[in-house]
Order: sequence, then structure tokens, then C-alpha cells
Amino acid sequence: MTFSLELSEEQTGLRDWVHGFASEVVRPAASEWDEREETPWPVIQEAAKIGLYGFESLATCYADPTGLSLPILNEELFWGDGGIAMAIMGTGLAVAGIFASGTPDQLAEWVPQCYGDADDPEVAAFCSSEPEAGSDVSAMRTRAVYDEAKDEWVLNGQKAWATNGGIANVHVVTAVVDPELKARGQAGFIIPPGTPGLVGGKKIKKHGLRASHTADVYLDDVRVPGSCLLGGKEKLDARLARAREGKKAEGQAAMATFEVTRPTVGAMAVGIARAAYEYALDYAKQRVTFGRPIIENQSIAFTLADMKMEIDAARLLVWRASWMGRNGQKFANAEGSMSKLKAGEVAVWATERAIQILGGNGYTREHPVERMHRDSKIYTIFEGTSEIQRLVMARAISGVHIR
Repeated sequence: MTFSLELSEEQTGLRDWVHGFASEVVRPAASEWDEREETPWPVIQEAAKIGLYGFESLATCYADPTGLSLPILNEELFWGDGGIAMAIMGTGLAVAGIFASGTPDQLAEWVPQCYGDADDPEVAAFCSSEPEAGSDVSAMRTRAVYDEAKDEWVLNGQKAWATNGGIANVHVVTAVVDPELKARGQAGFIIPPGTPGLVGGKKIKKHGLRASHTADVYLDDVRVPGSCLLGGKEKLDARLARAREGKKAEGQAAMATFEVTRPTVGAMAVGIARAAYEYALDYAKQRVTFGRPIIENQSIAFTLADMKMEIDAARLLVWRASWMGRNGQKFANAEGSMSKLKAGEVAVWATERAIQILGGNGYTREHPVERMHRDSKIYTIFEGTSEIQRLVMARAISGVHIR
């Protein structure tokens, strides 16, 4: 497919449709749910009723051969509000985990259960990070042991900072099946609704993205059928055998999910940055000092121009990575890391500049840019840049194989 970033009529229509929902439904509710620090179920249900939240919406985005529909959707939702948008889109990370490693039958069975329906929407959780294993997936300690007599897997361990952890209908969990192989000895599992032994911890109080539920998940002798191993046991055994022989592995459960979602997460940051820029731009046009709008001051105008340039640059990196990933380009993972890294940095930088333009008043709760700034900072801590990501990106660009 020929590379192009010109939006089609369908993509433009998607952008305008989601933007309308973000403007008319998400933004008016943002402050309330941020203060309540609760999952905004009524907003999720509204998204489900119009077809924005659900399996069909996700399938339509994945069917886009350019790969641009999903980042377009995410940018507009996060432009509305980061916390509510994460509550709506957080399920997508679990779905990405199933998509990255699962069989067609597993996709058909479990993805619809991640969302529920418009009358009774559900959420799903992807559980990979642990108290001592975040980006360093090789330090993972959660174990999965196969009970051959019952064709069941038994999982034990603790997962940390899981979006929708404990309140999810479906949990997708990564665990170690062969400790000697470290990161190459891991696999992904689906934990069906109501499975005994899975317990969600207390909701974590965060500085930002507070409408999104984040909690630890505890696994105590959690038994799941053999069919809940993503990809199936035959595929897992073959992959482990290659790893033991020192051959190149086809993939790793947690990293495969992260690689699929990097450009999408970058788009989330772009949406937050754009919201802050537009708010600061409107304020600069209206705020009058010494007889003229402050946008006529050269320093303010240059700052706004820099913000617009950085946001556009981050968006183009996200779109390029999305296109490359959808069209099987060799260095798509490196491009995904670059787009996520750039967008995360721009989100924090742009919201800080917006606060400066508001004369520090942006830190007050009366202004939504204060919430945007908190969301951008938490985005960077939980979902954005890190030293390990920089290392992954550098090695991917140089062609060094990462185990």
C-alpha cells in the first residue's frame, strides 16, 4: 500500500464523530468524575450506545488498512479528557493482548466479553507490570504451572498498576511458565469472569487520570482451563523449545502487546497536548493586558507556535508508526517507540507552557488545563517514556536483537 497521511472521507468522518462525543459528552462530565475518582460508567454506557465502545468499533478501526483510525479515535477522546478517555479505551489494552497472542477462536470468544453490551457494558484489564517488574518484563515473578491431569493452568502472583484491575469482566495476565528462560519463558492467559482466586486490590489514588480505575491484582491458586492459554499449548511448547535451543523467538507476550499499542498510546498524549494548546490559544486571544490581547506579545505568540509545531510533529510520528505497523514494515517497533516517546514528552511540555501562558492561574482547579497537566504527568509515569524504552528504541534502530 502506498504511504500517505492524507485522511480519507471515512477517517475524517470518524474524527468529527468522536470529536463531537468528546465535546458534548466527555468534557462536560470531566471535572465531576475527576473529583469523584470513580469509573464513569454512565459515560461508558453512552459510548456503547452510539457504537463508540465495543467490539464492532474496534474491529472497524483495525480493518483500516492505513492503521490511522485507531490513533485518530484516541486523540479525539483524550482531547476531551484523559481520565474518562482512559476509562473508555483502557479495555483496548487487554484486547490488544488477546490480539497479539491469541488464536482466532480466542478472539471471537473473549473480545466481545471484554466489552459487554450497550445495556450492560463491561471493561477488561491487561495485567503485566509487577511491584518489581514494570518495563523490565524479564523480572516478572507471577508463575503459571500446568496441571496436565486436569488440563488447567494454576497462576500465583501479584500484578501492579493494572487499568481496570479487579473490576474487569475479563483479565489478561502475563506469567512465567519457564523461569530459566526469563522473558522468553512467559505466556499470556485469559482469566474468565468470576474465576476464584483473583482479587483486586484497593483503587490507587493518582494525581491524574483519576476517572480511570487503577489497582493491583492478586492471583492465589487461580485455575483456568487449558484453552485460556493465549495461542494454545502447542504453539507455546514450540516457542519454548526454540528458546531452549538458543534460536530466535517469535515473540514475547507482554512485549508483543506493548509493541502493538505504542502508537495508540502516543495518540492519547497528542490529544492531551492539543487540548492544552487550544485552551491556551483561546485564553491568549481573550486575556487583555496593557490594552491588548496577550497573544500580540511576541513571546506568547512564539510559544504558541512552538506548541503547535511540536504537537503536529508528534502526531505525524504517531501516524507514521501506525501506518508502518499496519503494513508490516521492518522497523515498525522502533518507530512506535519513537512516536510514544515524543508524544509523551510533548504532552508534559505543552501543558506546562499552557499553564505559563495562563500566568500560573492554570494550576487552579477552575481551569481544565490543570487537570490536563496532571493527566499528562501521570500518562508519562504509567504509560509513557522510560529509560528502558529509550534503550529498546535505540537497539531496535541499530538492529540489535532484544530478548
